[in-house]
Amino acid sequence: MGLPRLSHFISALTVVFVNSKSLSSLKIDDTPVDDPSLKVLVANNSDTLKLLKMSSCPHVSPAGILCVADQCHGLRELALNYHLLSDELLLALSSEKHVRLEHLRIDVVSENPGQTQFHTIQKSSWDAFIKHSPKVNLVMYFFLYEEEFDPFFRYETPVTHLYFGRSVSKDVLGRVGMTCPRLVELVVCANGLRPLDEELIRIAERCKYLSAVGLGECEVSCSAFVEFVKMCGGRLSQLSIMEEVLIPDQKYSLEQIHWEVSKHLGRVWFPDMMPTW
Repeated sequence: MGLPRLSHFISALTVVFVNSKSLSSLKIDDTPVDDPSLKVLVANNSDTLKLLKMSSCPHVSPAGILCVADQCHGLRELALNYHLLSDELLLALSSEKHVRLEHLRIDVVSENPGQTQFHTIQKSSWDAFIKHSPKVNLVMYFFLYEEEFDPFFRYETPVTHLYFGRSVSKDVLGRVGMTCPRLVELVVCANGLRPLDEELIRIAERCKYLSAVGLGECEVSCSAFVEFVKMCGGRLSQLSIMEEVLIPDQKYSLEQIHWEVSKHLGRVWFPDMMPTW
């Protein structure tokens, strides 16, 4: 995207597409690829393309990526930004002609708060997608401001790996617990100064496949954290929590929580420490 003459890049890329008759893997993140060049890709490689990663490609429209899904029936891995995701795309990926998708990554990004309108994907489209590809890894990265989460997690969403790169509210995390039963991994970069006790317990209750958790600038009482780990048990293969996240209470101190969590995990565990430099 930093090239002075983007048209030259597109021309060169199109030549590659024309002359590559058996392309199976293509990673074109952060490039000025556009709809016409994608049509050339499809015309020459539709039978062989299995992996396409194209996050942060602002010149591609939903119609452009839909053309790829309609024609590349062997596509198994796809990465794109949320503005390219549509009901039509999910239904195209769910057609009888299309192989089962194995990995779908969606980046939900907002650069300017209040200036980006995020659309809603219909539950029926997600249902059709999961019925067709029941074992798909659906990875979603959120880089939103708190007021922009309204369209998300309003009904059951089949996400498996969920990353919040900016601060996320208690309300949104509460909705995650209610609407994401397939969740395997949850990473929360920041939440603020309101403890996440109830939200973590709800996630432990309803997300039965959860096996990896990371918490950054958040707050959780030691008692709630122990209860969360107790409910999840040994299936928590990855548990990364900064020591500053844990708030001592009447039941557990920071010294005691190490032993209690280790007992429920079935292995030695310590909270992560902030470097002193």
